[in-house]
Amino acid sequence: MITKEKEELLKYYNLGLSAYKQRKWDESIRAFQKAIEIDPKDGPSNEYLNRCRDFKENPPPDDWDGVYVMKTK
Repeated sequence: MITKEKEELLKYYNLGLSAYKQRKWDESIRAFQKAIEIDPKDGPSNEYLNRCRDFKENPPPDDWDGVYVMKTK
């Protein structure tokens, strides 16, 4: 059974992911921040939040297909 807290986290995570795929960095950042407020240790939300901040400063190319290429190992 899924908890109400987890359900709320997933709502914001999915909103953030949808905005991420549309290159709406500010919207995506806000959604992932809300998810992290619910669970500060949520790895996927933290990772996407960092990616959004990076893409906001350094946008991907116009032909970007949503794939993230790691810069370091």
